[in-house]
Amino acid sequence: MIARREEFGGASIMTKEAAPKQGKHCLEIKYLEAFPVARGMRLAQNDAVPENTGPSPFAPYTIAVIMERVRLADRWATERWEAKGVVRDESPAGSGERVIVKDERATQVLFPGFVLKLRPDEAEGYIYNITSPRPKVFIMWRMRDDMARPESLTVSYHEGARWMDAEACVDGVPLPPDLLQWIGEFAAEHYRPEPKKKVRYASSKDKGVASRRGGMT
Repeated sequence: MIARREEFGGASIMTKEAAPKQGKHCLEIKYLEAFPVARGMRLAQNDAVPENTGPSPFAPYTIAVIMERVRLADRWATERWEAKGVVRDESPAGSGERVIVKDERATQVLFPGFVLKLRPDEAEGYIYNITSPRPKVFIMWRMRDDMARPESLTVSYHEGARWMDAEACVDGVPLPPDLLQWIGEFAAEHYRPEPKKKVRYASSKDKGVASRRGGMT
């Protein structure tokens, strides 16, 4: 409100004028640092303000998976395949798998070009994994052309468990330490705890129904 002095009937009185009505975007501007302006409704003068998009769902680098074949002196099986580890992929774009270790006992094959992507609905599984004593990357693989080939990667404890329940070939290998912060920030951004279910206690009426069902009166 703005006050001003006016003469009325020879007397000096104070009157008030209503302050100019503020635009509905006033709250957005005043608290711009706390609440990002909605996309599509951003004011022209706020175009230079960067959007808070949160952590990227994509890992900061592509990943290569190492699969290992070990020869066995067994009457039932001659070899065993398993995922041995993951490393930063430094192969040229479009590279295929290649043998990196080969001796009388074991052969290791590097499979490049895997992109690790996080999903909001797996946030709880990420938290379970990275807070465990030994965080892992879970690798699902299949035998094709007499070779174990990785098909999918996840860092969600829940998703890895679902793959195992489906009887897929799954191995857990150590998670690169430099991915922990990225996963933690993404999980914290998207984790929503499930609402607690209300506990319904049995009433005297419920007890009466149970008694009649049991033949008691």
